[in-house]
Amino acid sequence: MAVAADLTHRLRQGAEYTLIPLGALVVSAALFSVFLLGLGKSPQQFFELMWRGGFGTAFSWQNTLQRAAPLVLTALCVAIPARIGLVIIGGEGALVLGGFAAAAIAIPMIGPVAAGSLPVALMLGVMALAAALAGALWIGFAGWLRHARGVNETISSLLLTYIAIAILYFFVEGALRDPGSLNKPSTPPIGAGAMLQPIPGTDIHWGLAAGALLAVLLHLLMTRTTFGFAMRVTGGNPRAARAQGLPVGGLLVAATMIAGASAGLAGFFEVAAVHGNANASLVAGYGFTGILVSFLARHNPIAILPVAILFGGIAAAGGLIQRRMGLPDATVLLLQGVIFVVLLASETLYGRIAWLQPKRSGAP
Repeated sequence: MAVAADLTHRLRQGAEYTLIPLGALVVSAALFSVFLLGLGKSPQQFFELMWRGGFGTAFSWQNTLQRAAPLVLTALCVAIPARIGLVIIGGEGALVLGGFAAAAIAIPMIGPVAAGSLPVALMLGVMALAAALAGALWIGFAGWLRHARGVNETISSLLLTYIAIAILYFFVEGALRDPGSLNKPSTPPIGAGAMLQPIPGTDIHWGLAAGALLAVLLHLLMTRTTFGFAMRVTGGNPRAARAQGLPVGGLLVAATMIAGASAGLAGFFEVAAVHGNANASLVAGYGFTGILVSFLARHNPIAILPVAILFGGIAAAGGLIQRRMGLPDATVLLLQGVIFVVLLASETLYGRIAWLQPKRSGAP
């Protein structure tokens, strides 16, 4: 009986964590449809074009998965600290700084790689390490501020994002600017021969595979290790964790450093597989969309994967919607904003839907 009751509890909890976010998406679509009707546009045409632009063809799928890759990594930057009770929204800054660090450390290696005296794999490995380290230290600093000085990590990580963007602009428009980048200031290009090649048979870069692998590994870390158990205990009750002798401060900093490293890797892939250098295109909003992806996935690393693909598809359809309906490309950003607001409002429903709650013993 106890096993059956536990199974029922898990099923009801899983249903709640699935149905409420899905309901939030449906309500968001309905609200956005009212907005479109107010503009004299057809909601049916909008969502048909969204489907076609994001998932309707093989080209659409590749474009969607390309955009989903950084979303997975920046969403992990939110999900991992959430397990310990932190709300980190600075993934955009870690991505930008990680991309800049990767491009900057590659500069002295560009010549030897072009001459064939330095392996491309070594250069890419160093770039990835620099990006992960930069992101880890950047978000880890927000975790340290929370532990050592009691600074709210949400505010500090957001402010650190704007500082990271300012650092990028300062160097790419100054000391590290490539003289050949006239209209768009950039660091020197790493070279076509050093670019990270896409997954064979596709136009999708390896960032998606890396994000999926990292999501699985972090899920196992959070659910199958003593470290993950200690993080969950700390997130549930920090005082009880301290009473049990857990290193709460160390866990806070470790969680934020893991998160920052994930977003920093997103910056590496943007430089090494997409842009070929560091420039203003790194500030693409992936870190902010990753917040929405993580919340919709309930901070579950595995659930982040399909949610990131969904939002990758929404972003990929923006250009088609603009051409066919005459709406701004930012229309999809407005839709994302509506989803986020509705999703936050739906948080109040958890534990309040009677038929999804486990029955107490003796209850009819």
